[in-house]
Amino acid sequence: MELSSTAYVILGMVSREARSGYEIKALVDGSVRFFWAASYGQIYPELKKLSEAGLVEGVDAPTGDRKRTVYAITEAGEEALKGWLREPPETLEMREEGLLKLFFSGVLEPEEGAATLRAMRRQREQIGAQLRAIEAEKGEIDDPYPPMVLRAGIEFNTWFADWCERMEAQLLAPQHERGSS
Repeated sequence: MELSSTAYVILGMVSREARSGYEIKALVDGSVRFFWAASYGQIYPELKKLSEAGLVEGVDAPTGDRKRTVYAITEAGEEALKGWLREPPETLEMREEGLLKLFFSGVLEPEEGAATLRAMRRQREQIGAQLRAIEAEKGEIDDPYPPMVLRAGIEFNTWFADWCERMEAQLLAPQHERGSS
């Protein structure tokens, strides 16, 4: 059975602790969503497929009158996760609407392109601030990899914000200055 990226996200999220679909989504939103999102519309169908494939086991764990199923990784699920982790990354996907808009901004005045760059810079500064706040509240943890990825996010967003600022200055520089850089 070929698994989707979302399936591997789920296996990773339940690899240390059993979680409900709602808890998986909350964990995704507080961690990997900055570089890999997963919606409820993806998580619940994948949980069903993973359960049918024997890679996770669901246990009823209602809270009050609310139905709730908590999923734990099985041995087969752990082997599938480890196998995927050992493979080199294949997917490189960056979806950045600001870059898409900037790509086509030749039909606009330079100031309008600069406005796109400013908006992108503000977004990256906000994301960087969010990530630094997460870093500050996490403290020391035993697993070195999530902080490593968090640091990559902080540094990438800092770089991206700086790049936006440099490109805005370049775009708005007088024509003779633009040609020399």
